[in-house]
Amino acid sequence: MTWRSAVSSGPTPAALSLRDYGPSRGSHAHDHFQVLVALQGVLALEVEGRGRRLAAGQGFVVAPGDRHDFEAEAGASRCLVLDTRDAAWTPHAGRAAEGPRAAALAHYLGLCLAQPQPAALALAQAPWLLCEAWTAPPSRPPRGRPIDWAALSAWAAAHWQGPLGVEDLAARACLSPSQFAQRCRDEQGLSPLAWLRALRLAQARHLRAQGLAVADTARRTGYRSPSALTAALRRDGGWRT
Repeated sequence: MTWRSAVSSGPTPAALSLRDYGPSRGSHAHDHFQVLVALQGVLALEVEGRGRRLAAGQGFVVAPGDRHDFEAEAGASRCLVLDTRDAAWTPHAGRAAEGPRAAALAHYLGLCLAQPQPAALALAQAPWLLCEAWTAPPSRPPRGRPIDWAALSAWAAAHWQGPLGVEDLAARACLSPSQFAQRCRDEQGLSPLAWLRALRLAQARHLRAQGLAVADTARRTGYRSPSALTAALRRDGGWRT
């Protein structure tokens, strides 16, 4: 197994890594959630005596205290692994990823981790983004060029410091602004700016729930000041003291 990088956010640390699995090393358990998404090969997984196979793009959440064992089929398997104590994973313990969004995001994060100088800001948002992608409901069938909303969310979260508009999102999705706006309404149920605002606020609420200071949360999510973030959270009904 090879650790590539680790990230932490607030009082609930989360470690993100690329791991190469081979033969079984025996069953074990730990006191945190372990989120796995297979990137290459096939990983045989046994959790509390129940087996499953994770092919590339498939994921699973191991609950704290569950005894589990891994073994790569046909030589080796590479996985993105998130070790976290974040209670947001509780409803998904013992469950597989729902839909392609988590797989697309995991592929993107794996590419980030494999770089000599990983994108620190993107990886800092990784635990929150992966949880959001894991739980996202399936979108309507896309029309024309598909939009990878998980990857677009990750890209937006890595660019909070600069101005983001419909033109930027549309260009990233390789669509015209009018096409992107209509697709966003059809597939996400929101206008592009409302979708972007909801994404930013959801991340801010998550960071505040983790105990991060208002000033640090505002800086990470691109608000011009702590007071601007406070006002936005109050308007949205998500303010917590």
